[in-house]
Amino acid sequence: MRTKLSFFIFLISNILLSQGTSNLIASNNFSLNNSRSSSNSIDANGFQFELLDAGVNTKYSEIGSGFFRNKLIMVSSKKLGGLAKLDPNTNEAYKDLFCLDIDKNGSLSLPLLFSRILNTNDSEDQLTFSPDQKTVYYTRSSKENSMEYKLYKAVLEEGSHGNWINEELLNINKANVSIENPFISPKGDKLYFSSNMSGSIGGYDIYVSNINADGSLSAPENLGNIVNTNSDEKYPSLSLDSKYLYFSSKGHNSIGGFDLFTSKILSKGYKAPRNMGNTINTKYDEVAYFLAAKNKGYVSSNRPNGKGGFDIYTATNDEIIQTVKGKVLDLETKIKLPNTLVILKDEEGNEVSRQLTKEDATYSFNVIPFESYSITTQKDGFKEGDFKFTTTRSYKTSYTRDLELLTTEPVIAKVEDELRIVLENIYFDFNKWQVKEESFISLSKVVKVLKEHPEMKLVINAHTDNKGRDSYNLNLSNKRAASAVTYLINNGINKNRLQSKGYGETKPKIDCKNNCTDENLQANRRVEFVIIE
Repeated sequence: MRTKLSFFIFLISNILLSQGTSNLIASNNFSLNNSRSSSNSIDANGFQFELLDAGVNTKYSEIGSGFFRNKLIMVSSKKLGGLAKLDPNTNEAYKDLFCLDIDKNGSLSLPLLFSRILNTNDSEDQLTFSPDQKTVYYTRSSKENSMEYKLYKAVLEEGSHGNWINEELLNINKANVSIENPFISPKGDKLYFSSNMSGSIGGYDIYVSNINADGSLSAPENLGNIVNTNSDEKYPSLSLDSKYLYFSSKGHNSIGGFDLFTSKILSKGYKAPRNMGNTINTKYDEVAYFLAAKNKGYVSSNRPNGKGGFDIYTATNDEIIQTVKGKVLDLETKIKLPNTLVILKDEEGNEVSRQLTKEDATYSFNVIPFESYSITTQKDGFKEGDFKFTTTRSYKTSYTRDLELLTTEPVIAKVEDELRIVLENIYFDFNKWQVKEESFISLSKVVKVLKEHPEMKLVINAHTDNKGRDSYNLNLSNKRAASAVTYLINNGINKNRLQSKGYGETKPKIDCKNNCTDENLQANRRVEFVIIE
């Protein structure tokens, strides 16, 4: 089992790496149900966290605040020396920023003050670095009001080992307004923060500003009432791919105190937040959730049995994988439809995965709890369709959904100077002449046309590709054409209206000779329904 120290090495190395770097029946909807838990009985909610004491906690408060140059940065009220003054608002020392080195053996150093420039006699709080780690945004209060923080920016002096210069109080600060918990997006283009500025829905709301090329900030934008409530929302952060917002809230369906929530970031806004479950949240406060890798990060909590006010915990999320699976079938006959392209898309229409159904016409996709998806299908001879659904269970499970497709209508058209019934290809097993079951649907369309036009007569022409001997292919094509005729006769068409002829490989649709691709070969293997009267 990984030790605490080696686990932190794992976290740091991961974050450093990351910094370098028809109509299916028209619009069918289905829900993969099980209703969400109430606020009084919130379960894992699709998250399975394991928490470990980070090994850096003291009897004072420690809250994580990111990584810088292979150092863990934290905010702590630990007293330095006997002359440290207490903050009357917290009864702890004024907060400072600390860093912890990690050596090649995985040992953590004793905490040291992070920066003689950023740390002052006032109270420092959260900070965040640009992706290149050359710019820092940080918060600081005054002793006159240690509960009101202002947002600053500084840049790293070129060639220095941590000398921050050009400190600047940013212009989005206002009198009697506290700006807290800054977090730069992984792309470095947005700064999220919490604030009680005018217009907030609750006490503290989460805001975002665009970061301009010179490091200045655009006017703050409130994330709105999907994310913010009448209670406090604080400590915003993003997933490494910027697809999910994480934050702490006393509102929504909180277990108690500050709970951790996540909201998917959509092009049109934010999805309704989801409580991150009782494997990480308690009736106490959970704040400052930051990811170092996809499912690994850290969180701070004042839950009992810790060492101080707030303690830092490493948090590993064992991903709960769910599947949606089923068969693709013809709506009318329930015949299985292999070779159907099935595409899984997220709720904004972005492709997640695709696959062709196998001979048994099955498909299967991994999905995530509490996400909205659609499945679209494409198959020759069938209308394209779209199933929308939501995964609403919080545990490892599988949803079964069969997709039933509507066929397209056959078309009578002139092709190569011949009048034909034009439809999708007729399929046969390799080296066999019996019509495959999935092609019964296509031949049924021919039956329908012939019954609607009782005077019509057909010749069924079969062609093969150029693999194998000429004589074998000719014989095979004759048998395949005859097999199609037999199906039509068995389904009520008079044999006097039908003829069949095999051409083998003599009339390729694509004359590719010895340089045929799989697509060329498939195009040349065909059956044509030519109208002769």
